[in-house]
Amino acid sequence: MPFLSDTLSRIKPSATIAVTGLAAELKAAGRDVIGLGAGEPDFDTPQHIKDAAKAAIDGGKTKYTAVDGIPELKQAICDKFARENGLSYAPDQISVGTGGKQILYNALVATLNPGDEVIIPAPYWVSYPDMVLLAGGTPVTVEAGIASDFKLTAESLEAAITPKTKWMIFNSPSNPTGAGYTRDELKALTDVLLRHPHVWVMSDDMYEHLVFDDFEFVTPAQVEPGLYDRTLTCNGVSKAYAMTGWRIGYAGGPKPLIKAMATLQSQSTSNPNSIAQYAALEALTGPQDFLTEFRAAFQRRRNLVVEMLNAAEGITCPKPEGAFYVYPDISGCIGKTSPAGTLLDSDEAFAKALLEETGVAVVFGSAFGVSPNFRVSYATSDAVLTEACTRIQGFCASLR
Repeated sequence: MPFLSDTLSRIKPSATIAVTGLAAELKAAGRDVIGLGAGEPDFDTPQHIKDAAKAAIDGGKTKYTAVDGIPELKQAICDKFARENGLSYAPDQISVGTGGKQILYNALVATLNPGDEVIIPAPYWVSYPDMVLLAGGTPVTVEAGIASDFKLTAESLEAAITPKTKWMIFNSPSNPTGAGYTRDELKALTDVLLRHPHVWVMSDDMYEHLVFDDFEFVTPAQVEPGLYDRTLTCNGVSKAYAMTGWRIGYAGGPKPLIKAMATLQSQSTSNPNSIAQYAALEALTGPQDFLTEFRAAFQRRRNLVVEMLNAAEGITCPKPEGAFYVYPDISGCIGKTSPAGTLLDSDEAFAKALLEETGVAVVFGSAFGVSPNFRVSYATSDAVLTEACTRIQGFCASLR
């Protein structure tokens, strides 16, 4: 339409939201659909967090707050960074936003000028490139495929850096792959970044607490203190605390950047929801024992899904270190024909046929920048996952 901005034409709707919406439509129409597209825990928000929100309502905590977070929450975030990540931040180095996405978006809009480049390892969360485009920058995707366990190498990072590079976005454990970087793997990347002082680091640590086996989570400024002054360490309560709908994200970083983000937020959304902020305060300061229970459930589900997908013809599914996603390679299925006669010439065609012919909704890999793959969110029950993977196995076995 002629009155829409040119900026809007540079981006596309979120593929994960689109798949979830399509699955919901088919369900409403009476189809037997299993949705494995949504990136949110199936657990309810823990009771003590909900109780804190109710107490905030009853206590009249329903007014405007400081633009980028109540002082109590900012202090709790400082304490969290010190306790869990060995990072020292003051409250005026903390930004609280309406979800992790707003934190990332604010930082990009506050810093990018036309021509500025942002390095994004692929596979990537679908929103990273579009947020860079909306902010006027240029996304530079660097493929980190299955051969490197979906992890960016120091050599690839070095080759991607130019005088125009302003940010590198780092996400571990990763959405969509679940890949987590060990301390040594991350140190190799931070060594490269030390040689390029004009490059800032945006570390998206949203899945920090969802790691499995003996994996140790680390974040860039923790591994390399020399990067502290040019790192924005981003996190939130959405995933680990099962609070996706509460919409609270946060970050710690240099004061000038945090101040710029607050200025931007003051003219867009203003403060995050006041009740959600008090719920987040309880999440960070209250009992943490349920995290062990959540992790155990997700690890069990990961093992189930990896085993069943690797038993499907034409699929190779690595075992990820964290998050609640797997990102199987379907090279062995491409070029074949589905039972209904659809030529599977891409992972998008595979995902569409899988949904139409079996009722299993997954997100195709090209949305995340690496093909041919698809993403499964295993944040649902063991029984549902078993049924979904059984259908996928049957679909793959019937390809010709």
